[in-house]
Amino acid sequence: MQELLAYLQDPELVARFQRRCGLFLVGAAHPSRRRTGGHTGASVRAEGPRGQLSGSWDHQDSNSNYKYKENGCAVSDGTKPQYEVRNWLLHILFLFSAGLGHEIFYITCLPCIHWSLDPFLCRRLVNMWGLVMYIGQVMKDLLKLPRPVSPPVVKLETRVDAEYGLPSTHAMAATSISFTLLFSAPSRLQFQFEVGLLIAVTLSSLVCLSRLYTGMHSVLDVICGVVISAVILLLTYPCWETLDHLQLHTRISPIAVPALLLFLCYKYPDLDHYSTTRGDTTTILGACAGSSVGYWVNEQLGETFEPQGTLPVPLPTLTANALALCTGRFLVGVVALVGTRQIVKTTSLHVLYSWYRVPKNDHNARRRKEIEVPYKFTTYTAVGLVHSILTNRIFVLLGLL
Repeated sequence: MQELLAYLQDPELVARFQRRCGLFLVGAAHPSRRRTGGHTGASVRAEGPRGQLSGSWDHQDSNSNYKYKENGCAVSDGTKPQYEVRNWLLHILFLFSAGLGHEIFYITCLPCIHWSLDPFLCRRLVNMWGLVMYIGQVMKDLLKLPRPVSPPVVKLETRVDAEYGLPSTHAMAATSISFTLLFSAPSRLQFQFEVGLLIAVTLSSLVCLSRLYTGMHSVLDVICGVVISAVILLLTYPCWETLDHLQLHTRISPIAVPALLLFLCYKYPDLDHYSTTRGDTTTILGACAGSSVGYWVNEQLGETFEPQGTLPVPLPTLTANALALCTGRFLVGVVALVGTRQIVKTTSLHVLYSWYRVPKNDHNARRRKEIEVPYKFTTYTAVGLVHSILTNRIFVLLGLL
């Protein structure tokens, strides 16, 4: 078992997958690289193209990334070896698939299910998204297992490179959202379950494979992400209807849910270096908090905007008029969410900077826990409230719903 786990975590397995898909690291040896030392102070020989001076990779950081050196002199990040793409179709497909797992995608596109399909389904997806992402992010920062080594792996993303690897939260989110929608939709919409299953498997598989292609996770990271999500789905599935009732009909729900989620943000594990995991987790939980309060308000007002008639209802017919209305709702909704985000973010940062007497030009202060958590939680709670309460009413006024 230990040998199997080591094999699945081997970065060369990821590099091999990248090369099979037409992605090659230029200026570094892959199969025949020479590495000495352990996790710190390792050196990897780089065999460059013909006519190019050989170099080495040295000084591994806490997440298995090496700095490139030529003739013993460190080269800045701007001159690090480039990669070569030999299959642009797969390259574009996997980069697009990787984007399907980002928080900004879910915050922008999950509301479309609320606006154009069924708010019930959107609420359940948001709940499961928040749950699996919090568990996954916390596990990352408790286990502290590094991402694949570069080289031999080509890393196409840099923003999350300071984060730890296992489990892959992209794989967790894609799996949980795809299959939560698949399991929840039959009671709400008429569709062929087999077709839905094929779509769920395809989308989640593409996101999982994209994490290997972008070099951000090992095979073990991705497998663990899928398995953890599957376990969470199996354990929570029998409780979904009970949780729906508590969320929508309990008087303390609009106070208890945001308070609990804010508490979890503040209790997020502290690291010895800055990582985007706490901020991203706060963003997600803030959006969940705002949406939860918004759905509770809609239920109390008796305006849930859910499909009318006997459930399950037929899927909406895709006509030119329906497509135009859907596009209009998307554009107006995104403008409302982006505008809300910008206004609340600017206001909350101004208040927090004044409260803690931080210079306005000190952008690094946003990384401090006492500033990052409240400003992100407040901002995305407002986004969740606007998405769940205001947008559909704006659509009605504009004749888009």
